[in-house]
Amino acid sequence: MNAAPLRDPSLEVAITLRLVSLPEYERLVPDLIEGLREVVNSGASLGFLAPVAYHDSRAYWMSIRGEIWSGSRLLVAAFSGKRLVGSGQLALSPWPNSRHRAEIQKVFVTGEWRGRGVGRLLLAALHDTARARGRSLVHLSTHHGGTAERFYKHMGYTQAGLLPGFAVGQDGDRRTLVTLYRELSP
Repeated sequence: MNAAPLRDPSLEVAITLRLVSLPEYERLVPDLIEGLREVVNSGASLGFLAPVAYHDSRAYWMSIRGEIWSGSRLLVAAFSGKRLVGSGQLALSPWPNSRHRAEIQKVFVTGEWRGRGVGRLLLAALHDTARARGRSLVHLSTHHGGTAERFYKHMGYTQAGLLPGFAVGQDGDRRTLVTLYRELSP
């Protein structure tokens, strides 16, 4: 999978996106570990609290290896040259009554690449990947009121509901989770 390249005018670098195979996943784990740590330690949550230790990030990436192998979870990665600059996941529902849907998870873009359209490209690639697997409905959850929620709504997502106190923030306060969805056009 390759999306249209995104050009950084200051660096003249193209961003490429691709669906990651299991052998490539094994090679990318160190970069995924560091990317997740950098994003969480700079203020994003993604289900973690800062500071995220190396072993906690590694444990997460190793915990989804079986799903990557089975194809029930797909990883799309964004690269500048050979350098990982972002990723996002698509969890495919296996149940007979839900084979039309998928959940988008753990979308992140590393610090210096935020605000340059990489997230938009990752989301478009995840949507294309979902469509290619017969999925017409995608959903996700994020902190209510944050920049991620605004981004997803700007990308055409609709709020399905709120769950007060679902997650705990860095300072121990309980935070509201928002669930969003989007119908994908064929």
